[in-house]
Amino acid sequence: MENTKFFEKPQEGQPWDVAIIGSGPSAFSAAVYSTRGAASTLILGGANWGGQLMLTTDVDNYPGFPEGIQGPELVAKMRAQAERFDAEFKAEDVVSVDFSSNPFKLKTDAGEYSANAVIIGTGAGTHWLGVPGEEKLRGRGVSSCAPCDAPFFKEKRVVVVGGGDSAMEEALVLTKYATSVTIIHRRDAFRASQAMQQKVLANKKINVIWNSEVTEFVGGDKLEKVIVKDKDGKAAELPAEGAFVAIGHVPATEIFKGQVELDEKGYVKRYEKDGYKMATSKEGVFVAGDVHDFHYRQAVTAAGFGCMAGMEALKHLDKEPPNY
Repeated sequence: MENTKFFEKPQEGQPWDVAIIGSGPSAFSAAVYSTRGAASTLILGGANWGGQLMLTTDVDNYPGFPEGIQGPELVAKMRAQAERFDAEFKAEDVVSVDFSSNPFKLKTDAGEYSANAVIIGTGAGTHWLGVPGEEKLRGRGVSSCAPCDAPFFKEKRVVVVGGGDSAMEEALVLTKYATSVTIIHRRDAFRASQAMQQKVLANKKINVIWNSEVTEFVGGDKLEKVIVKDKDGKAAELPAEGAFVAIGHVPATEIFKGQVELDEKGYVKRYEKDGYKMATSKEGVFVAGDVHDFHYRQAVTAAGFGCMAGMEALKHLDKEPPNY
């Protein structure tokens, strides 16, 4: 297998068949499928490549790893698999794109490229609080994904920061594992739907601290407590082994404004048309992963969307998908 040549790389100045922007599960999954379908594939992964998995310690919910795996190790394996099939990876940041004509043009901080099909897999980042201790303790008690990390907080005290549906969902998931869940919200009422609020307020494991904000996360190798300040400026310490920030996500779509349609939250709009499931408003440009999916936000679903986008790029190029 190692000696198999899947495609001819384009000559200098010639377009790639597929250019993939991003470097998480969706991007690498798309590359595995596009390369095995004999499409020359360029991955523009960014200087800080790897996405959210680079901030995750133990990953226990990705199939194929019964003992679990570290997030950075998992994404490194994904990259190695894509490169095994001859995908060209460049740790360059895309600074602008031009989808007005084909081949599409992509400019990075180090060069310019063109491609006959593009897959957007840039993901979305957590909207963090930006308070002291938060960055240091990410993956050490501070998280943004209860479905991913809740089992690690069995019989522990946790807090959730936020007041929307996402915060309610995080809190409810955590009640299945934690001894207590405290929601800290900066207002005197939640923004979440009434149905979600009722579920949360009726749960005896959940306590709410209103009109307050987390101003600091405190701990050495792991989170020990959070500092909470109320609207009058009075600070209090709240012991906690886990803290989940749920104040929203920010899709990485700035460079795509005016090139493909985005929704009101800035996510790429995904269209199902002409037999495609992962199309954007621009023919030949596809999307995969958290950059359009604000509901599931899981590595395994991102990889699935990447598979679909990779196969649809092959269809667009009129190439046969790999036979599995």
